[in-house]
Amino acid sequence: MEKNIPVYPVVLSKDEKGYFVAIPDFEVYTEGKNLGDAIFMARDAIGINALQLEDEGKELPEPFSKEIEKAEGDIVTLVDVDITEYRRKENRMVRKNCTIPYYLNEEAEKAGINFSRLLQDAIKEKLCC
Repeated sequence: MEKNIPVYPVVLSKDEKGYFVAIPDFEVYTEGKNLGDAIFMARDAIGINALQLEDEGKELPEPFSKEIEKAEGDIVTLVDVDITEYRRKENRMVRKNCTIPYYLNEEAEKAGINFSRLLQDAIKEKLCC
């Protein structure tokens, strides 16, 4: 199955601390201590902003939707972000209440079952992820 993973241009500018990173399509900036860190931070910034836009019901910007401004010595490169995978890695937890029969609750507690873990595992199995 082919995935549609967006690829966005980023501009890396060397400075005294490492690299300043501009992500024109999202109009956001970040920085990294070295090239590898700068690319990591660019991917993270794109992922965070993409999730926020999706959560607000907004469309993601099209790659290359903004003009790329580059100074001499800047590096323009492409960064891909699997938004679906990025969302899976999001650590934010959401509280859900569920109702089960009393006897199951008693038996599960005696067995030391972690209800949250069991529910997460069951949902992942059901969704095949």
